[in-house]
Amino acid sequence: MKTMIPGIPDLQFANNEDSFLLIAGPCVIESEQLVMIVADRLCDLSQKYHIPFVFKSSYRKANRSRGDSFKGIGDIRALEILEKVKGKYSVPVITDIHNPDEARLAAKYADVLQIPAFLCRQTDLLEAAAATGRWINIKKGQFLSGNAMQFAVKKVIDAGNNNIMLTERGTTFGYHDLVVDFRNIPEMKKNDVPVIVDITHSLQQPNQASGVSGGNPEMIEVIGRAAIAAGADGVFIETHPDPSAAKSDGENMLKLNKMEDLLIQLIKIKNAVNDL
Repeated sequence: MKTMIPGIPDLQFANNEDSFLLIAGPCVIESEQLVMIVADRLCDLSQKYHIPFVFKSSYRKANRSRGDSFKGIGDIRALEILEKVKGKYSVPVITDIHNPDEARLAAKYADVLQIPAFLCRQTDLLEAAAATGRWINIKKGQFLSGNAMQFAVKKVIDAGNNNIMLTERGTTFGYHDLVVDFRNIPEMKKNDVPVIVDITHSLQQPNQASGVSGGNPEMIEVIGRAAIAAGADGVFIETHPDPSAAKSDGENMLKLNKMEDLLIQLIKIKNAVNDL
């Protein structure tokens, strides 16, 4: 089983087996100021608690219910902000891609390319991402079992790239809710890849009548604690200083000032798991 996670540039504490990988940041790049505020705080926490950390933010939002929803500030401008985070804080960055043409562009700036859950079966997208040589984080489709993700993994490996993570982000439960099946963690680990749990998108309540996704953020700590206890190699958390003002997914994001308390809890559980 791979440990967390060699081979990503600038990933400090990667061999800290007492910890877990943290992938975190605002849902989408709204402004350089916001990104730097969040990155500064998360990097401080990574250093303080020796947690390997990858900064996350989407340079473009392609999956929106309504046509008038915020999609981004411009691709190159947003990617350049991600590059500034890398340069200023010496941390790797991850961002989503949505079609094969985006893979090469995003790979010029990002250390990890993320395949959104609803696109995890898109063969041409997976192959294009694999061809960049970057680490690939494939989110499990809301419509798939953990076992079914073996085929996404195989597509990337067959395209010549073994640097793969899988992320659990909930399973569709009716029209407007998701549930997390923690059996998917050991199931996806059978692929000999790190398994992450997205503890914010897992609490989304999508497809609301308003055209804006809802959420259940008061359960973030519960899902996070359960994920680490069940053996997840890391957690994915979207966070914002003021989720109520966020331009995407504010209803299920963690408020930035709550991040340290959550990480302390998860470290304690990780230590307990290690002692078993």
